[in-house]
Amino acid sequence: MLKRCILAENRKLHASPIWAMFFVLPILSATYGTFNYLQNLEILTDGWYSLWTQHTLFYSMLFFPAMVATYAAYLWRLEHLGHNWNLIMASPVPPLDLFAAKFAVVTKLALLTHGFVFALFVCGKVFAHLPGLPPVTLPLFLLRGLLGALAVIAAQLVLAMVIRSFAVPIFLGLLGGITGIFISSKGHGLLWPYSLMQLGMNSNKSADALA
Repeated sequence: MLKRCILAENRKLHASPIWAMFFVLPILSATYGTFNYLQNLEILTDGWYSLWTQHTLFYSMLFFPAMVATYAAYLWRLEHLGHNWNLIMASPVPPLDLFAAKFAVVTKLALLTHGFVFALFVCGKVFAHLPGLPPVTLPLFLLRGLLGALAVIAAQLVLAMVIRSFAVPIFLGLLGGITGIFISSKGHGLLWPYSLMQLGMNSNKSADALA
């Protein structure tokens, strides 16, 4: 049943408008991160690592929570229409399988987004004039960030499930990401799900964040 639920959730993405956001938001994040890096070269002196923190700081704090919130709200949209919840609860589909299927699909989207973000980061060397290739540790930071992103995905799916509005969960995702940087700066990032991705990606270096 779980496999069928995953296939059904994947069908919702066919010709979906969220694919435009999938491409636009990472490009905006990469553009802003590269621009911020070039404007603060006197502070950001660690080359590839400094460029990485600027790319992933804005991505993990603002763009990714907004994207995941939109993905989650979009996947729950059909269930919130009319009396579909009553039909679902009366069907033989276990509620846990339904949630797990949406979690798997959003995680797949997050993994694809992470790959696109890293490709944009590598392309950023053209503008940042950095030598060679990025250190091998940076892809590992990306994978650690993906583990932290799972907490954001779970939180946003729960919010989108219990809140019928499409916009409110997205606003809460943005708010969670913004507050995450302040909570992590106080040393409590491990207690806040929206800070885990930022910590995992090592984009919480105080000097780079202040830049």
